[in-house]
Amino acid sequence: MFCRPGCGACCTAPSISSAIPGMPNGKPAGVRCVQLDATNRCRIFGQPERPSVCASLQPSAEMCGDSQRDAMRWIAELELASAPAHQ
Repeated sequence: MFCRPGCGACCTAPSISSAIPGMPNGKPAGVRCVQLDATNRCRIFGQPERPSVCASLQPSAEMCGDSQRDAMRWIAELELASAPAHQ
């Protein structure tokens, strides 16, 4: 499966704890990555400075759904389910 043009959900919905060029402390969930261009394409795709977590996330029918909205919802739910419990 290939990424949906103009989506960018996987670069917005999840938190990323590793450094990203322009975001040395990573990014919180729901924040758009600074490496997304105006068409929601990654400026550092395939580059060594791209975080390994980004490279490991592959599009799938389950994750991407039928729209960007579906993808944002699925990834946000996964983010909540995998977050450490607050005490």
